Amino acid sequence: MSMETTAWTQLHGLINAQHNQRPFARATLRRIGAFARPHRRHIVRFVLLSVVGALLAVATPVLAGRVVDAIVRGDDSETVVRLALLIAAIALGEAALGLLNRWLSATLGEGLILDLRTAVFDHVQRMPVAFFTRTRTGALVSRLNNDVIGAQRAFSNSLSGVVGNLVTLLLTLAVMLTLSWRITLLALVLLPVFVIPARRVGARMARLQREAADLNAAMGTRMTERFSAPGATLVKLFGRPDDESAEFAARARRVRDIGVRTAMAQSAFITALTLVSALALALVYGLGGWFALRGSLEPGAVVALALLLTRLYAPLTALAGARVEVMSALVSFERVFEVLDLKPLIEERPGARPVPEGPVSVEFEDVRFGYPSADKVSLASLEEVAALDTRGGTEVLHGVSFRAEPGQTIALVGSSGAGKSTIAQLLPRLYDADAGSVRVGGVDVRDLTAASLRATLGMVTQDGHLFHDTVRANLLLARPGAADDELWDALRRARLDDLVRALPDGLDTVVGERGYRLSGGERQRMTIARLLLARQRVVILDEATAHLDNTSEAAVQEALAEALEGRTAVVIAHRLSTVRAADQILVVEAGRVVERGTHDELLALGGRYAELYRTQFAGAEGECVFSAPEVPEAAASS
Repeated sequence: MSMETTAWTQLHGLINAQHNQRPFARATLRRIGAFARPHRRHIVRFVLLSVVGALLAVATPVLAGRVVDAIVRGDDSETVVRLALLIAAIALGEAALGLLNRWLSATLGEGLILDLRTAVFDHVQRMPVAFFTRTRTGALVSRLNNDVIGAQRAFSNSLSGVVGNLVTLLLTLAVMLTLSWRITLLALVLLPVFVIPARRVGARMARLQREAADLNAAMGTRMTERFSAPGATLVKLFGRPDDESAEFAARARRVRDIGVRTAMAQSAFITALTLVSALALALVYGLGGWFALRGSLEPGAVVALALLLTRLYAPLTALAGARVEVMSALVSFERVFEVLDLKPLIEERPGARPVPEGPVSVEFEDVRFGYPSADKVSLASLEEVAALDTRGGTEVLHGVSFRAEPGQTIALVGSSGAGKSTIAQLLPRLYDADAGSVRVGGVDVRDLTAASLRATLGMVTQDGHLFHDTVRANLLLARPGAADDELWDALRRARLDDLVRALPDGLDTVVGERGYRLSGGERQRMTIARLLLARQRVVILDEATAHLDNTSEAAVQEALAEALEGRTAVVIAHRLSTVRAADQILVVEAGRVVERGTHDELLALGGRYAELYRTQFAGAEGECVFSAPEVPEAAASS
């Protein structure tokens, strides 16, 4: 490795390390050991090969010196050829070892990345909805990408670097001291000139790169928001393109200026250290040559010392910053463990049982609930705030009780933010009640297995969310093994089959991010088709027809009537047609059920429901609608 390459490598490592310096818990090392245990055979082979590679790296300069001595002494050509072939064999061995070591490094590193990513991904999937409503998606994705890769460096780079460099350093020093202790000590005197500037420049450049990273992150967030379908629409409707462009350009210019300063600082640093290394070589050749001419040192020893010098500074400078680099990698591990240590609020109890077979009832008994505070469900680093908001826990449901017999439909109506969506979210355990009991089939949902609960309860929300995938893939979320005939049947019953057949690739047409290639009503009917395909025994409709016009609603209501037949349903009502069809209507206000009964009974009562009917419904009976879609209670209450 040349002096210039060594300088670049050391500077790069110090810059990266400066980004992440902070203390770490000793328990982190034990947890790292647990993740590394399945890869221990690869680790042992990796370390042994690093040691062998270090031995070969020192052998080459020594043999080169012997070649020079053989030539100076006038030895026979066979000796020189034999030494040259040995150097060639060592070079081939180094190359083969390098490839094998790289394979082990890649296998070890990528295997560790796989384990960490899988662990974090699986753990995040178990987190409650409250976690995702607070966490910045980009920060969470960064844990699965940047931090996992940073943790991997602890094994693939730092581990081999420390072992290999330590062996190389000791062997190189031993050989150099054997050849000439005076030249070796003089060469070591120049080490501070090589190391100290690297640390100082590394800290300065780390500050510049941190600022550039923050600016790039801000630009990335801005682009992500502006380039999404709803964001682009908002900018076009209300944005000021010139101001948007000016603000983005200002950040981009700052990144450019930092890039120029960084490049000049790097070049000046590398030029200075390359000059130092040239002076060190001049010292070896000058002083060594003087000793050789006086007969106190062999000419070959001078060449060997010069070659060994290039092998000396690399491990010395690398080991000088090894602690910082290892700490940097350990910080990445800690950031990954930070996510893994965040306990899910909703977990399956030991001994949980499946939902009973057959038609099932739904029952709320004196249910009380408050949305959890941020410190219980999130991390400050994932929200990108200095400290988590400790507010929360305020009760939003106050003693809610009702029962839906098997096959009955219960409708929830009331003002925005009254708690209707919150009630619906407690059934599939998106949240857990703080007090009281939520029962499905007579069993508390906390005593049921998560798999059976998901197989029993189907939910359609008002946003009609779809993944950026094909129509087929979005439908198969409900039943992964469904045949095409079943998919088309669900689409037909949702009055969507004609539209899908007209798409360029039919079922294999990509619907776009969040399904934005489809209209709002089409997205909603797609989620209803997914519900029809799943055939769950309990159906929860949270404003399922909120985005549909009267014509589309009539078609979907026919499909829903078929889908709800014989099933228990909880419907958050938006249109009068849904309310009138319910077996029982609950009027929810401020987290309480204030009225209950059928449509006619509640109108005759002349209370809150009758008031909502007069003020929020308009048009002909059976076609009347609320004046505006409701705000989800989860957002309103949190």
